[in-house]
Amino acid sequence: MNDRYVSPLSERYASREMQEVFSPDRKFRTWRRLWIALAETEQALGLDITDEQIAEMRAHADDINYEDARRREKEVRHDVMSHVYAYGLQCPKAKGIIHLGATSCYVGDNTDIILMRDALGIIRRKLINAIAELAKFAEEYKDLPTLAFTHFQPAQPTTVGKRATLWMNEFMMDLEDLDYVAGSLKLLGSKGTTGTQASFLELFGGDQDKCDKVDPMIAEKMGFKACYPVSGQTYSRKVDTRVLNVLAGIASSATKFSNDIRLLQHLKEVEEPFEKSQIGSSAMAYKRNPMRSERIASLSRYILADALNPAITASVQWFERTLDDSANKRLSVPEGFLACDGVLDLVINVVDGLVVYPKVIRKHFMAELPFMATENIMMDAVKAGGDRQELHERIRQLSMEAGRTVKVEGKDNNLLDLIAADPSFHLTREELEESMEPSKYVGRAPRQVETYLRDVISPMLRENEDILGFKSEINV
Repeated sequence: MNDRYVSPLSERYASREMQEVFSPDRKFRTWRRLWIALAETEQALGLDITDEQIAEMRAHADDINYEDARRREKEVRHDVMSHVYAYGLQCPKAKGIIHLGATSCYVGDNTDIILMRDALGIIRRKLINAIAELAKFAEEYKDLPTLAFTHFQPAQPTTVGKRATLWMNEFMMDLEDLDYVAGSLKLLGSKGTTGTQASFLELFGGDQDKCDKVDPMIAEKMGFKACYPVSGQTYSRKVDTRVLNVLAGIASSATKFSNDIRLLQHLKEVEEPFEKSQIGSSAMAYKRNPMRSERIASLSRYILADALNPAITASVQWFERTLDDSANKRLSVPEGFLACDGVLDLVINVVDGLVVYPKVIRKHFMAELPFMATENIMMDAVKAGGDRQELHERIRQLSMEAGRTVKVEGKDNNLLDLIAADPSFHLTREELEESMEPSKYVGRAPRQVETYLRDVISPMLRENEDILGFKSEINV
């Protein structure tokens, strides 16, 4: 295999579980389940199909004779008819009724819907576990004051835990979107060449009522509530668009999270996991690069671009169907899921191993706090008999002077010393120090974390406790 291209999605990033969903075995076994469901439905509605034929089909539902199918496809250049032929070799009694009245899209499109549903289930489980890990992190650090940033400039403080709720909240929106889209998925059913079910009207001798029953019966057998009520030969390719938009949403949230971690790691306040023997740089041995967060961003960018594929494909489908969707679907849908699977594994791994450095966080906090405390200092000075307007102008001037000391001279922030030395404030250095407690400046952040976890996250986690406890494994 070293002389052929191998997808990094399967070799490095996606889990075996997700790869199995889009494997040939899952695909062709699902085709056979669909053929069995069709035969059972047609028998129940009165066609001359025997129990013996269906039993024969069931007996060979999983032992797919791939070599027979491959040889046949070289001759006829048609994958579905090649597998109909191969199935018929194993089921000689049922050979004549396999795929009866159906088109290629009966197995192809219905299978695609089934696989997307199954893959969304894996994504959902991992997404919920990522949220669960973030919830633990937020709870642990809900009270730890830290600089907040707007425009990546120091702004009114927050807490480390409150920042984590921002990441969580975006993933929660993704979960809502996922549940809506997954809950709205329907099968194509068996609609025929242009979606009119003309072949079934012929098979059932013009009996419209029997034709009406075909799709609901197939849907029930395949674990769906319904089929799309109308279609051309294929289900609308807008379905693929909606599904990949869910993955793109997760990718967007994951990128935001990973970018914040990368910036925090630069500040040395929070770091992603770094294993004992891990090498950060081939040239600079001391480096601890945020490799996993960078990989999250990299794979997520691929997903965001990949989501355009089905959107464009849906927009250019001609009338009841064209085949310019086929090659694109074979790539964009599985690869979108494989990449998203890898992203969520990385998110879970990173959050589970995040390292927080409170002393560095406090050092950065205290370097900026004198500027942020000026409003409180000014109020204390007014209480001591000062004039608010005069004090405002004076504190502005002193802040500019302290800023020059920090930026031009490279020295520590000396604003408190400047204020203590100014008689208009009537405040000692000790009195000023009392106003420098970081927790005074984080507003309602700790309470917001508690409320969010209690009212939003905990109920969701309780509803999904049977899928919690997942631990991701990452390659390389």
